[in-house]
Amino acid sequence: MQKLDESLLTHLPPFAKLHRSQIRAILDQASSKRFDPELTVFSEGETAERFYMLLDGYIRVIRITPDGEQVIALHIPAGQLFGIAPAIGRESYPATAVTAAESIILSWPTRLWTDFSTNYDGFATETYKTLGSRIGEMNNRILEMATQHVEQRVANALLRLINQTGRKTENGVEIDFPITRQNISEMTGTTLHTVSRLLSAWQKQGIVESQRKRVMVRQPHQLVELAQGPLSS
Repeated sequence: MQKLDESLLTHLPPFAKLHRSQIRAILDQASSKRFDPELTVFSEGETAERFYMLLDGYIRVIRITPDGEQVIALHIPAGQLFGIAPAIGRESYPATAVTAAESIILSWPTRLWTDFSTNYDGFATETYKTLGSRIGEMNNRILEMATQHVEQRVANALLRLINQTGRKTENGVEIDFPITRQNISEMTGTTLHTVSRLLSAWQKQGIVESQRKRVMVRQPHQLVELAQGPLSS
């Protein structure tokens, strides 16, 4: 790929406090690659030889349960670092990263993490803020799994996706990458049948529109009400 202009990164948190010359020095040590959708960037348990920056696209973070079931832990939007095992004191990746859409990704050897964190102001601190946000999101997901009915969990999952990646259209807010009903079931700890039943019912009510790996929320307010569940009397 052609040489990237450092101005493309000046607004991203890890680089926001750096001079353009410093960003150039970081970019000159990066490798860049375009990934088609549904390709694995790295797998859970692999030695963390590189860390990554998503320039464009979306990353789906996947964990495998002891029973062998696939769980989607979260989605990472463009502009964030990922695969940053050294930031959490690990030598291997704690999860699998798969492209949810066509993506452009930068990567660096893991050995450079300490150098970047030490020498570039804000590189590590801004990354730790991002990690904190991800941990908070996953904690919320755990709470939802433990306390909410399946209808609420599915509604909350869709709301989270349109808040993070939604693209406004004249008919509603569309999740801005391909997503299947199976993906939604893996996000919410429920079955494909249950997700299909709920989305079909909500489509008849005009709340969502679901077809061919695309989901659009036509009535976000009603989805919020479903996510909150029935009011206690």
